[in-house]
Amino acid sequence: MLYASTWTIGPTKVLTRSELRAVLADLERRGVRSPNARLNQVIVRLACCCGLRVSEIANLRMADVRLEGARPQILVHKEHARGHRVRVAPLWWNTGTLDALAKWVAARAAAGAACDVLVAASRQAAGAEQSLSRHTLRKRFRTTCTLLGQERLQQLTVHHSRHTFVSLALAAGRSLAAVRDAAGHTNISTTSCYLHVLVDEDGGPSSLL
Repeated sequence: MLYASTWTIGPTKVLTRSELRAVLADLERRGVRSPNARLNQVIVRLACCCGLRVSEIANLRMADVRLEGARPQILVHKEHARGHRVRVAPLWWNTGTLDALAKWVAARAAAGAACDVLVAASRQAAGAEQSLSRHTLRKRFRTTCTLLGQERLQQLTVHHSRHTFVSLALAAGRSLAAVRDAAGHTNISTTSCYLHVLVDEDGGPSSLL
């Protein structure tokens, strides 16, 4: 049973498929030469394609990215999740994100990163790694959206990535229950608010989730 919602998700509160594709393509192009762009791509994919909150990204460890098996996933520990409930974010929903994270984790491991090291960390000039604050993660997310134009940039915050994840997953045909669990919503009525959000102009099936 779905309960009536007291709030709605407006069209400006999500990145459309075409906007997200543009952001990811730009980061992919710049990432060939820029470690910062590669890190920003990981942040955007964790947020928009996996539905992780800023605090969850900031605390994600290498060992939490489970790439083995038929259904690769990200483990979100209860101490970092809202409501203090363990959940898993499916990587198998999105092959582009799975591939990008696999390459990132492999590169981090090759550079000597242990399994308890943070996934999203900034390497300083002296070689030491620095954890990213939530403020820095928010700033990095907004930086990646600059190419969408100043007007659009003024509308976006990193939390719009959560709206984007849920909207795209539902538009791709994922069930309400599956998306609720992946996003960590307390009840399914919250997830149902996203059922009719426009995620692209052409409507067709999503290749992002």
